[in-house]
Amino acid sequence: MNTVLLDAMLRPNPPMSRQALLIILIVVTLFNFAFALSFVLRGAWPVAPFMGADVALLAWAFRASRRAARRYEHLTLTADNLRILRQPAKGDADEVAFNPYWVRVEMDDPPEPWSQLTLRSHGKGLQIGSFMSPDARAAFACVLRSALRRARVS
Repeated sequence: MNTVLLDAMLRPNPPMSRQALLIILIVVTLFNFAFALSFVLRGAWPVAPFMGADVALLAWAFRASRRAARRYEHLTLTADNLRILRQPAKGDADEVAFNPYWVRVEMDDPPEPWSQLTLRSHGKGLQIGSFMSPDARAAFACVLRSALRRARVS
């Protein structure tokens, strides 16, 4: 049995809890209703639908944020194999395997906001950690490079 040299689960930062988001949505709804009512009483009734649309868009954004936080990438490194299991927010997971001896980790140093962490091997490239901050990607790139060095000498 091969020893696991790296077992990492990469996840996006989670949004607030469902209850906290619901409380925020209720407070925003109450404020928007009060402002919409004041506009309607002054004769500016066309403003009211936009205040409702504002709340609807906020609810949609909260839902999309919670859904996007369900995705993850699970990396497992042994001396013989680097496995990356990628679970998107919706849909089926896919798995990619590399020989760790040939994997090259590419990441800008210092990281820029657009910098990506890419694994390359035999003409194939795979971006990982796209949901992480550039600094977190750079830190993980260092950890992964170190683990790959250990795998190559094992």
